[in-house]
Amino acid sequence: MEASKGPSELSKHAIDDTITRPGTIRIDVTEASIVDEDVPVHDFSDGTQAVHDGNDIRLPHHTGVVSHVAVDIGGSLAKLVYFSREPNSKDLGGRLNFLKFETDRIEQCLEFIQQLKTKQQTLNGSQPGELCVMATGGGAYKYYDRMKQALGVEVLREDEMECLIIGLDFFITEIPCEVFTYSEIDPMHFAEARADIYPYLLVNIGSGVSMIKVSDPKQYERIGGTSLGGGTLWGLLSLLTGARSFDEMLAMAEKGDNGKVDMLVGDIYGTDYGKIGLKSSTIASSFGKVFKMKREAEHDAEDGCGLGNRDQPETEGISQPGRTFGPEDMSRSLLYAVSNNIGQIAYLQSEKHKLEHIYFGGSFIRGHRQTMNTLSYAIKFWSNGEKKAYFLRHEGYLGAVGAFLKRQPKNWGRRNSFD
Repeated sequence: MEASKGPSELSKHAIDDTITRPGTIRIDVTEASIVDEDVPVHDFSDGTQAVHDGNDIRLPHHTGVVSHVAVDIGGSLAKLVYFSREPNSKDLGGRLNFLKFETDRIEQCLEFIQQLKTKQQTLNGSQPGELCVMATGGGAYKYYDRMKQALGVEVLREDEMECLIIGLDFFITEIPCEVFTYSEIDPMHFAEARADIYPYLLVNIGSGVSMIKVSDPKQYERIGGTSLGGGTLWGLLSLLTGARSFDEMLAMAEKGDNGKVDMLVGDIYGTDYGKIGLKSSTIASSFGKVFKMKREAEHDAEDGCGLGNRDQPETEGISQPGRTFGPEDMSRSLLYAVSNNIGQIAYLQSEKHKLEHIYFGGSFIRGHRQTMNTLSYAIKFWSNGEKKAYFLRHEGYLGAVGAFLKRQPKNWGRRNSFD
């Protein structure tokens, strides 16, 4: 299908051929770019709303019908990718859209896909009943029957690890201004596209963490990981704070001071420990000050002041009388603890398997500056500056994009981003 033809010029034969044999369509990534603009809000039947993630991928030369969507259903989040024509425009092409839902609210995700059958897919030229759902992640199996029943369409399940690799390879090789490094001095330094991307280490941080060595598009293995991931942070902070969503927890961490909770090198030495390269602000023990402060508060309570062991604070989300730290401080401390742990394990795996490039993906990151700075610092510190942490603007959608691309023919990308 030629890029010069607009949607109105697509023949009925071409549309029918695309629908009946969707694997024969090519996604044209020529002059693809990331669109940074206001994101739409979607209203659900239960009165709640979902906000699209920003950074749609504009595909100005793609004119063919796309009769499928892709969803990556993890333990905490379901990530959806779908194609649409340019809104309110007669221009050629369209865009990839990105939207996520909490997995506990999977019905909202299915409701949205159901609406795509009658709205977006009609705009694309296909019919509602011809939609196909490409599903990956553990939820592709857990919710398979529910998806089939609720949507009444074909649901194809794809391997999670393979989709992650396909998605990451696509972003590295096909999308400009996607991959970047982070530092406080240079917050978003875009990496140059490389033809020789293999081998590399993918650190995918979702509810848990998987670390995957990728030698080529078809040769990869999970070489390690940790159960202390995004689900750990989410679970513990839901117990320790009044936050009700992951984004709210990250916002609290932005305002916190981990030095009120963590025991720092400066608390032990009174200064830096320069001989071994430790600054006074380096964390010696996460949450290391809490027990001492709790014990002092209990002693104060026995003397008739402060909070006792069984006293219950009445307010959420702010510091409480009788203690010198608040939920914001705990949020920042725990974020650092989880991120530092992941960063160090990732470095050790890269050393063990002789991998120079380390890519961090997964919905745990969400473009959060403290998270990226912690992971970057860990890789730089342990490698003595020889290695860098690489991030992506669509870090949470690697699996969903990979599943989306699985519906495509072989070698459709400019650089053959997958076989």
